[in-house]
Amino acid sequence: MRENKLTTALLPLLVVLLVLYQQVDGFSEVSWLSSISQHTNNARMQLDSSRRRSTLLMKTTPSPFPYPVRIAVMGGGNFGIALATVCARNGLPTTLLVRSEEVAEEINTKHRHPRYMSDIKLSHNIRATSNPATALSDATYIIHTVPCQYSRDFLNEIKDYIPNGTPILSASKGIETSSLGFMNDILRETLGEDREYAFLSGPSFAREICEGVATAVVIASDDLMLASDLAGLLSDDSFCGFT
Repeated sequence: MRENKLTTALLPLLVVLLVLYQQVDGFSEVSWLSSISQHTNNARMQLDSSRRRSTLLMKTTPSPFPYPVRIAVMGGGNFGIALATVCARNGLPTTLLVRSEEVAEEINTKHRHPRYMSDIKLSHNIRATSNPATALSDATYIIHTVPCQYSRDFLNEIKDYIPNGTPILSASKGIETSSLGFMNDILRETLGEDREYAFLSGPSFAREICEGVATAVVIASDDLMLASDLAGLLSDDSFCGFT
């Protein structure tokens, strides 16, 4: 609105300048208008770039919740570690469900994963276990990061440990080759319809997330309140969740 008013105000002045310049020998109306257009486009590009940087680097502090929050992350691969790190950075007690107790022991004692991004020190807020009952039974939110092709078998094995109604955030992507189903289909077919689901996507790399490189993702859900809650839980100075 402000830009439109400014343009309207300047238009008569531009017309006057055009008439005056037409009286000058060698003046090219086309080149003059082209120059104005080029400068205008450059200014707009700089403004858009500045706005994008400001939005990406803005500080987003998670809102305090009126109830205790505990996060369980299913899958101890690169992205599971990354999202567990984000939750732990925000002060949330986070349990990482991994395959073997040996891996869990190393994470709990040395605070690093022996195989994935082993050079990255993990937060003391992250605890690991290979026992699904320990990891999932009292989780407020569960984050699923097991690769798509292995998700159905994994979820069928642990579904009895997930309480009814506990929301699931899926960060796994892809199409199951055996059924051509998406993660939304796999989750609903294995865990049922008596809970809400959300899905995280966007250009992101596990190592950069752990290292605090600015990252923006989108969280989508049929339940807009759930998407907003999860975005608030995960967002910090470097990791921003949008809905």
